Amino acid sequence: MYERILVATDGSELSELAVTASIDLALLMNAELVAVKVVHHYPTGYFEGSLLLSQMEVQRMQEQADAEAQRVVDAVKAKADGRGVKNTRAVVMKSELVSEAIIEAARVHKSDLIVMASHGRRGISRLLMGSETLHVLTHSHTPVLVLR
Repeated sequence: MYERILVATDGSELSELAVTASIDLALLMNAELVAVKVVHHYPTGYFEGSLLLSQMEVQRMQEQADAEAQRVVDAVKAKADGRGVKNTRAVVMKSELVSEAIIEAARVHKSDLIVMASHGRRGISRLLMGSETLHVLTHSHTPVLVLR
């Protein structure tokens, strides 16, 4: 049924549920797995006006964010490989629009399913913060499995 599953992770405890479920599903379907983490182009805080950072500091912060993102997807790959998933890729994407990057990754990697977690925010906090999961659900042409 599914040949390639994309799991979106941010390294949080909640996204670990999506990682575990996607590995289980990949094993059940004998599917490949693509682990994706999206990193912002510029470190948070740089353009908020609260801090003035030198270009070297910005570059150092970006390198740290990139390294942490790579560590997160490499951990997913190691976990999937250890469980016997036949082919796992660890992908870090740079974008200011997390949901659009996830949708693009699913298209580029020809994924049959996107697995991701939802933080389950409701009311004003959802309205103010937006929902990457909701955006993926409403804009993706690839089926989406959401875990809470």
